[in-house]
Amino acid sequence: MKVYGGIDELAAAEGDSLGTTDWITIDQTRIDTFATATGDHQWIHSDPTRAADGPFGSTIAHGLLTLSLLPVLTHELYRVDNITMAVNYGFDKVRFVSPVPVNARVRATSTITSVERVPGGVQAKMSTTIEVEGSPKPACVAESIARFVA
Repeated sequence: MKVYGGIDELAAAEGDSLGTTDWITIDQTRIDTFATATGDHQWIHSDPTRAADGPFGSTIAHGLLTLSLLPVLTHELYRVDNITMAVNYGFDKVRFVSPVPVNARVRATSTITSVERVPGGVQAKMSTTIEVEGSPKPACVAESIARFVA
């Protein structure tokens, strides 16, 4: 895990590779819980019997479920000390490149692609690729933006 001592250290971190996380298994319980939270019960996510005969051969995780794993994944990679708060500011680009089948394992690799000073802190853009174990294509590629306030 990379530890930045504050916003000044983070401001100088543009281009830093943050490394790769441990694997997380995406089981049907996680998929069903996400479906309940979002109201998205499309059969490709929530009906294992029907999905077995569908285009993916099993249920798959929602793309937005995969994206929602960014906080838990990136918290393994870095932290910024001596700040009052960090907030998700948004995304510049998100692509769901390939599906995440039920019981697949995913992990993330991130890089700080840019950092700019904003009133009271810094804003950092992270480029993150979420891969599926054994898949030649990533599940998700995202450019996220976070603000860190001193």
